Amino acid sequence: MLIVIPDVLTADELDEVRRLIQAADRVDGRVTAGELAAQAKHNLQLPQDAPAAREAGEIILKALGRNALFHSAALPFRVLPPMFNRYDVGMKFDAHVDGAVRAVPGSGIRMRADVSSTLFLSDTQDYDGGELVIEHNYGTSAIKLPAGSLVVYPAGSLHRVNEITRGSRWGAFFWTQSMLKDDGLRTLLYDLDMAIIEVRQQLGHDTHGTLALTSVYHNLLRRGAEL
Repeated sequence: MLIVIPDVLTADELDEVRRLIQAADRVDGRVTAGELAAQAKHNLQLPQDAPAAREAGEIILKALGRNALFHSAALPFRVLPPMFNRYDVGMKFDAHVDGAVRAVPGSGIRMRADVSSTLFLSDTQDYDGGELVIEHNYGTSAIKLPAGSLVVYPAGSLHRVNEITRGSRWGAFFWTQSMLKDDGLRTLLYDLDMAIIEVRQQLGHDTHGTLALTSVYHNLLRRGAEL
């Protein structure tokens, strides 16, 4: 499942996140990559424990908390604090798959990475290249979104970031442990949720049928959820 979520951040939130991360020191992005990914990764990154990264990450987490579409798509149980990267001219991230298990900084907790998310922070006219290219069951998608918009996709997908040929691309990225580790079941529940919402909007009210479908949704989630 690949879902684009527009306008996750408000204009004020986007400005504040940009202000925080652009003023912070950056390190080689390979410091947070595994052995294989480090060979493919060529970018800059804010240290995970940098105050600016923590503050900007809190803004993003609060925005996700109010975003119904993110919750429907990811069914989050635990969300790793966002990290921030920058790609300048000549930088890229070759094809790779994200690690299956991530450590939550400072907590001693390890979490399963079911869902990957990239939040675009640079305006599209400010850079060329830099598309997030994701391979999935229906082919390949090249994603380049307006600043403040998010793409959500299975963490097991093969993906890459194309080389930057002009300007710089800032982004935030993070992983979610879903209540449902099976992407196929997550996709079915997302489709069901979207269908229920559409029917409710068309009718303008609930019916016995929409209530019955809502019951089916929650009972399926109840059977599959791992908490």
